[in-house]
Amino acid sequence: MLRFYKINQNAISPSFGTKQSACFDLSACFVGNNLTKIKAYSAMNVMMELDCCSYEQDTFNLIIPADFRVLIPTGLIFDIPQGYSVRIHPRSGLSFKQGLVLANSEGVIDSDYIQECFIMVKNDSMSRITIKHGDRIAQGELVKSLDYSIEECYTTPQQKTDRIGGFGSTGTHNRSYIV
Repeated sequence: MLRFYKINQNAISPSFGTKQSACFDLSACFVGNNLTKIKAYSAMNVMMELDCCSYEQDTFNLIIPADFRVLIPTGLIFDIPQGYSVRIHPRSGLSFKQGLVLANSEGVIDSDYIQECFIMVKNDSMSRITIKHGDRIAQGELVKSLDYSIEECYTTPQQKTDRIGGFGSTGTHNRSYIV
C-alpha cells in the first residue's frame, strides 16, 4: 500500500484513471500554497523564479515559457514502503499534444524521501503552456526495488549473445532468426 500525506489540504489526492490503470495521476497544487514563485531554469540554464498568476480567488496558474524547466508542487508527501520506490512518468497526452515532458525523463522517489513531491517538467514546445491548479501533470507507479550490490570486476565481461555494437546496431545487421 502506498500512503500519502497532504501538506496542503487543497492538494488533489492521487487516483487511478481506470480500474486497469498501471499508474496513478499526480496533479499540480497551487491553491492555498502561499506559493507565488516557482523555481525554473531557462533554455540557457539560468535559474529564475516564475510568478504564478491568479485566475480565481486564491487559485493560481503557471505559464511555462517555451524551452523552460520548472518544479511543479503537488502538495503531497509519499509514505513509500521500504523496498519500493515511486517512479514518475510523463502523461502521454500532455507530451504529445502540448510538449510538456518530464525534464529528467523519469523521476524516482526513494522510500527514505519524506519531503514534498515536486514534478520536474519541461516545456518542449515553441509555445507557452498554462498549468492550472488540479491539472494532471504526471503519473506515478509504485515499483518493487531489487536488493543488490555494485562490485568492480577485474576482467572484461564476456560476450553473452551474438550482439555486436550498440546505439541502434541491432537494427542494422542482416540477420535471420528461426522463431
